[in-house]
Amino acid sequence: MIINMNKRKTSFYYLVFTLLLLITIVITASVGSANITIYDSLKVLLSKMPLIRNLMDTSDIPKNYVTIIWNIRIPRILLSGLSGASLALVGACFQGLFRNPLADPQILGISSGAALGATIATLSGVTISFFGLGVIGAFAFIGALLTVLLVYQIAFTGSTGSVTHIVLTGTAISSMLSAMISLLMSIRREQIEKVYMWTLGSFSAASMKKVGFLLLFFIVCATIIIVHARELNIIAAGEETAESLGIDTLKVKRTLIIVGSLLVAACVSVCGIIGFVGLIIPHVIRLLLGPRHERLLPFSCIFGAFFLIVCDTLARTLRAPGEFPVGVITALFGAPYFLLLLYRDKKRMV
Repeated sequence: MIINMNKRKTSFYYLVFTLLLLITIVITASVGSANITIYDSLKVLLSKMPLIRNLMDTSDIPKNYVTIIWNIRIPRILLSGLSGASLALVGACFQGLFRNPLADPQILGISSGAALGATIATLSGVTISFFGLGVIGAFAFIGALLTVLLVYQIAFTGSTGSVTHIVLTGTAISSMLSAMISLLMSIRREQIEKVYMWTLGSFSAASMKKVGFLLLFFIVCATIIIVHARELNIIAAGEETAESLGIDTLKVKRTLIIVGSLLVAACVSVCGIIGFVGLIIPHVIRLLLGPRHERLLPFSCIFGAFFLIVCDTLARTLRAPGEFPVGVITALFGAPYFLLLLYRDKKRMV
């Protein structure tokens, strides 16, 4: 009976969160400087869907509105949603894997590697593109991957791979890369603003090619991470317990670190560095549904997508026709919540 109630509760939350996400997509597609109604936005979206596209008449909607919704806003909404889902998923995964509620997707120095790649691309002045990514995005992706490879080679020497060793390795490499970025920026001071704005995150250059690029990584990586939900539950309780139950903790850590890092690298390459999503979203889901990763991982994806879509909509509308970096908006929401978590934990310890 308890199991059935848990399944009913989980199914109910799936329905509510999914509907909330779909409604958010429709509403945010209508928000902007152009006077587009929610109803028109819904009609345009439905007119692009298979099977029902012929049932929707959009002849009464100006063509420029259709273009704004489908070619400009929807790619941006989809890219921000995928990015939010990716960061929240990896955050939930790493927090369980490292048994650290403060762990986030950037804990291994991935963001610093991506930022160094972006800095080199910016200073080089090259303008070619790869797989829909501009040169900055492509260099950021390569920089993130090389950083992951370096952390992996150092942290997993021989049969070692302790949580402390992995985190300290990522921290040391991140500090080294940050110093290299500062050195390059001091040499080319005129490019500082461009590099700095990239590090704050933005979806202003969103396109369907970037959506397809990130979607491919998300499908593969999210599947692998969610398949390991049971192992994450046991590892979160302690590595000794996990090994006594026959789980190869070192193999699981290697797999999830590589897969999670690949997903974060892909995410950072299309939108820059966005903080707090992977840190706070898993905490919110734990408060609602508990710590079991079978629920935590997929619900973090859904709520992460919702959160970043809303933040990006605020970023592009609060200062219209200009926009704020989306990383600033996530920080304005995330930092106070994070401080609240710390304060609550401190009161528990007293």
